[in-house]
Amino acid sequence: MHSQEILNGKKALVTGGSRGIGAATALRLAREGADVAVTYVRGKDAAEEVVRAVEALGRRAVALRADSADAGEAAGAVGRAAEAIGGLDVLVNNAAAGLMGPLEDMSLADVDHLLAVNVRGVFLASQAAAALMAPGGRIITVGSCVTRRTPGPGATLYAMSKSAVTGLTRALARELGGRGITANVVHPGPIDTDMNPADGPHAHGQAAMTALGRFGTAEEVAATVAHLAGPEAGYVTGAEFSVDGGYGA
Repeated sequence: MHSQEILNGKKALVTGGSRGIGAATALRLAREGADVAVTYVRGKDAAEEVVRAVEALGRRAVALRADSADAGEAAGAVGRAAEAIGGLDVLVNNAAAGLMGPLEDMSLADVDHLLAVNVRGVFLASQAAAALMAPGGRIITVGSCVTRRTPGPGATLYAMSKSAVTGLTRALARELGGRGITANVVHPGPIDTDMNPADGPHAHGQAAMTALGRFGTAEEVAATVAHLAGPEAGYVTGAEFSVDGGYGA
C-alpha cells in the first residue's frame, strides 16, 4: 500500500463519471486506494476508458448506464454499484444537467428536466446510499459557484437547482450525523471541461471574474472531493467548499 492510499479498501460511486470533474474524481479516488463505480448516460466509451484507467491503478471499477433524470435509475444505480464493487462508503453526486438562457425561454420541460437531474436525482441517490452506508460514510455533492454569486442573467433555473443541493446537504448532515456519515458540497468555479472549455466563446469573461484570472482544472476540484472522502475530513459535515479561483470573493 502506498502511503497516499488513504482510501484503501473503500468503495465509491461517482455519478456522471465518464468525463470532466466526474472522471477526474473517479481517478483521484482510485489513486488514493478506492474501488470505483461510475455512471454515465451517453458516454459509454468514455466511461469504459475511466474504468480501464482505474483498473490500471490496481483497483476494481465498473461503468453503469444510469440516467439521473429517471427516478428509478437514479436510486437504483446506487444499489447496482454497491453490488458490483462490494459495498459503498463514498457517494459523489456529480451528474448534472446545465441549461442557461433567458428566463422567458425556459419551458416547463426544461424546468422538470433540470430539477429531475440536479435535485431529485441527488436526493434519491443520497437516500439510497444512506441506507447502505456504515459509520464513516461520505456523501459529497458537486454544486456550483453560481449559488454564491450569479454575475449576470441567464442562470435562474440552473442556480435554483444547484442551490437546492446546498440545503439538502445541510439537512443530510443533521439527518446522518448520528450515524457517523458526513455530507458536504463542493462548488466549482469555471472549470476547463468539455462542457465549458477554457478556450470557449465565453471563457475570457468567466476567467476574468475569478481572483486568479484563470479556469480551474477538473483535478483541482477532485482533490477537494478526495479530501472530504478521506479520514482526515471526519469532523467536516454540512459544509460548503468553493473551488472557484476566488470567483465568489
